[in-house]
Amino acid sequence: MDEITIRPAAFADLQHILRHRRTMFRDMGSGTEAELDAMVVTAEAFLRQAMPAGTYRGWLAETKDGRIAAGAGVTIVPWPGAPRDPAPRRGWVQNVYTEPEFRRRGLARRLMEVLVEWCRAEGFHTVSLHASREGRGLYESMGFRVTNEMRLEL
Repeated sequence: MDEITIRPAAFADLQHILRHRRTMFRDMGSGTEAELDAMVVTAEAFLRQAMPAGTYRGWLAETKDGRIAAGAGVTIVPWPGAPRDPAPRRGWVQNVYTEPEFRRRGLARRLMEVLVEWCRAEGFHTVSLHASREGRGLYESMGFRVTNEMRLEL
């Protein structure tokens, strides 16, 4: 196996992050090509603001020859606090994606460990995510649990 290192994502990695986001949703069967294209436009506008502002932090798994094998990120959202979590912000994990030829090598776990440790060091009390069917086992093994979140699509 190639030596793969985990590094923080930089603004110069924006197109990798966008491609991972689009491909992640496509692989899950979510959205038409037109819907995915529209989502990328919105995501790019968001990341162009959030990355320099520090409200989106990402990490990439990179091979020795500079190929991006996988990535993960966290969006930091304002939060009004809760009885067991009075912090004014929460971390929302997004864009966890591994290129098909690099799957089953533990890269998503390594990325998530780095991401969670960063959140812990930054004083977050809660980190949330939406799990794909394929990712659920990883997240559960790391201590994530199903909550009572509900959604109404308008």
